[in-house]
Amino acid sequence: MTRRTLLLIALLPILLLMTQKAGAVEPPLTYRYLHFLYTVRPSPAWKSTQRVWTFNGKPFLPPASLLVDGDNVPPFPPGVEAKWTDGWNREAVKASIAASVGKPLHRDPGEVTIKHDGTGSGGKITFEGVGLTGRDVDLDRAADLTIAALEKGVSDIVVPITETQPKITITDPALVAQGIREVVTVGESDFSNSPSNRRHNIATGLARFNGHLIPQGTIFSFDQTLGRVDGTTGYLKELVIKGSRTEPDFGGGLCQVSTTAYRGVWEYGFPITQRLNHSYSVSHYFPQGTDATVYPPSVDMKFKNDSPGALLIQTYSENDLAYFIYYGTRDDRKSSVIGPFTWGHVAPPPDRTEYTTTELKPGEKKKMGERVPGISTLWYRFVKKGDVEKAEPVVSKYEARPLYYLIGVATMPQKGTGSGAAVPTLFMED
Repeated sequence: MTRRTLLLIALLPILLLMTQKAGAVEPPLTYRYLHFLYTVRPSPAWKSTQRVWTFNGKPFLPPASLLVDGDNVPPFPPGVEAKWTDGWNREAVKASIAASVGKPLHRDPGEVTIKHDGTGSGGKITFEGVGLTGRDVDLDRAADLTIAALEKGVSDIVVPITETQPKITITDPALVAQGIREVVTVGESDFSNSPSNRRHNIATGLARFNGHLIPQGTIFSFDQTLGRVDGTTGYLKELVIKGSRTEPDFGGGLCQVSTTAYRGVWEYGFPITQRLNHSYSVSHYFPQGTDATVYPPSVDMKFKNDSPGALLIQTYSENDLAYFIYYGTRDDRKSSVIGPFTWGHVAPPPDRTEYTTTELKPGEKKKMGERVPGISTLWYRFVKKGDVEKAEPVVSKYEARPLYYLIGVATMPQKGTGSGAAVPTLFMED
C-alpha cells in the first residue's frame, strides 16, 4: 500500500465521525413564555471548534508566546497541552434567539394617566395613553439555557424575561385607595386574518370593558359586563359556531375578547370559576387549550379577584393584537403555565352535504364548516401563594369537524343522498 492509502485508512474513522456530525440534525427547541410558544431549529452556525489549553491537566489562558503557528513551532513547556474540542458559538446562539424569540416578545413600557371624570357612581374612568408593561428577553441567560439544554438533551426552554412597569399617573384618590397602583397582569391574543365584521365586533366588545372596575373579593362575569349582543348594541353579523354549523350571527368575534380577558387572569393565577373551550379548534386561539368561549347567558367566563385590591381594566388593540391590561396591586403569588400536552388526535370525518328547501334558493350553495381535526389538550397551571403550591390541570377537548355544505333544492332528494333536517342549536360561539 502507498503512504497515501495508509493515511486514508488511518483517517477513515475520523472522517466518518465528521460526516455523521455534519449530517446530524438537532431536534427543534421549544421556547415558552406563558402561553407563547416558539419553535427554533438549532443552526449549524451554533457549533464551533475551540482550542483548550491545560497546564498539568488544569485549564489556563496561554500567553501570547504560545499562540504561534508555522512550520517550525517550538515545543510547549513541560505540562502544557493544547487540544481542539467541539464547542458552542454563543454569539450565534444569541443572534438566533434574538430574531426568533426576542423580537416578537419585545415590548417597550407604556405611559398612562388614569382619570375619573365626574363624581360618585356616575363617574367614568378614562385613560390617556396605554399602560402596557415593557418586556425583553434576557439573551445572555437564554443562550446559557439553550447550550445547557442541548448538552443535556432537553427540548423545552422557559424564556427568561425582564418586565418593566409602565409610567402610571392616577389623578383620582379614590382609585388609589382601592389599590389601583400598578399593572398586575396583561392578557394578549392575536386576531390576524380576521375579516372586517369580526374586527368591528372585537373593537366593539373591547370598548365595553374599558374602564371597568372589579372590586376586591368579587366574581367577575364576562357576560354580565358585556351586556346585550345584537344590532342595537353596535354588533355586526359574523361567523359563529351554532351546534354543528358555522354561520353569521351578531357578535361573531367576541370570543377573541373573552379569550384575551381569560389569558391574563389565568396566567397570573387568579381563581377561574367558569371557563369553557370552543367545541372545535380555531386558529385565532392557538395554542390550543388557552381559549375561553362565551355566549350570553348560557356560556360565561368568570374569575375571582382575590388580589389585595380592586382591579381596573384597560382594553387596547394594535397591529392585530388585543390586550386586557389589569391594574391593581400585585401580591406574592408565583404562577406558571406549562403545556399543551396533546392526545386523541382524530382526522376530520367525511365531507358532509345537506339539502334544504327553505334556507337557500334552489341551486345556492353555502359552506357551513371547514375540515378540522380533533384533539385533546392538557395545560398545568402551578400557583404558589406563601408556602402553598397548587397544580391545576386544564383539559380541553376539541371535536373533529367535516367540510360541510348546505345546498338549496326545489324538492328534497331521495333518502340516502342527503338530509335537510334542521340542526339543533346548543349554543353559539365564534
